[in-house]
Amino acid sequence: MKKISILITSILFLYSLPAIAGVFSIDSDHAQIGFSARHMMIYNVKGTFKQFKGGFELDESNTLVSASAEIEVSSIDTKIEKRDNHLRSPDFFDVSKFPKMTFQTTAVKKNGGQSFTVTGDLTIRDVTKTITLKGEILGPIKDPWGNIRAGFSAKGKIDRKEFGLKWNKALESGGVLVGDEIALQLEGEGILKK
Repeated sequence: MKKISILITSILFLYSLPAIAGVFSIDSDHAQIGFSARHMMIYNVKGTFKQFKGGFELDESNTLVSASAEIEVSSIDTKIEKRDNHLRSPDFFDVSKFPKMTFQTTAVKKNGGQSFTVTGDLTIRDVTKTITLKGEILGPIKDPWGNIRAGFSAKGKIDRKEFGLKWNKALESGGVLVGDEIALQLEGEGILKK
């Protein structure tokens, strides 16, 4: 048992690093920009955006300093092609006119440990609104190929109507086909720029 404990400690020491300040590029192979919305008031439809780029900066105490992202809206994926095409249409994102969605931090508040609250500008359909995300930074660590990585996760909510995504249909039983509140969930890894 003692040998196992020493082995685990040694592995953690090799792969854990002291604080490293710098800019990390999001590794899109190990990241997800997800969302969910109520469907007919009874079910959460979940989806992701498959194509995006961005990064974040950490200071010497592994605290988030800033973050940004640019998302290809046409890469939306809810697992149903007909629904995805409707979301790409002028009823929703209108990707032919507004192909990208962007986010840029304006302020970061440290909440203790590596958790944070981020305020930033989200732009959808050329409408920019301030949103708040809560999350945490994990790491940094050294991967088996010599790269320095840090993980991130964050959650938040937006009202889609504030960004011009107003399409809906009333239900005979009351309520609407698509909920106005959209839950956001971001998670992934960044690689320290050399």
